Amino acid sequence: MDIESAKIIGMALAVGFGVIGPGIGIGMIVGKALEAIGRNPEAAGKIQPLMFLGVAFAEALAIFAIVIAFIVKYA
Repeated sequence: MDIESAKIIGMALAVGFGVIGPGIGIGMIVGKALEAIGRNPEAAGKIQPLMFLGVAFAEALAIFAIVIAFIVKYA
């Protein structure tokens, strides 16, 4: 296996493993927020912004994984 193949495999692994966690986390955040809104619809105005903040933080981890993957590929 040459170095370019190893870089491509490393990039694929970094993105694959780096996106699994945030994907699961976002699903859990949104699911729990919808459950909370279903139990108390009046609190939707307080729950929804916090949900979006949690989704943004989880999504940032996926973006970091993509950046690391590009560093592995092009360094």
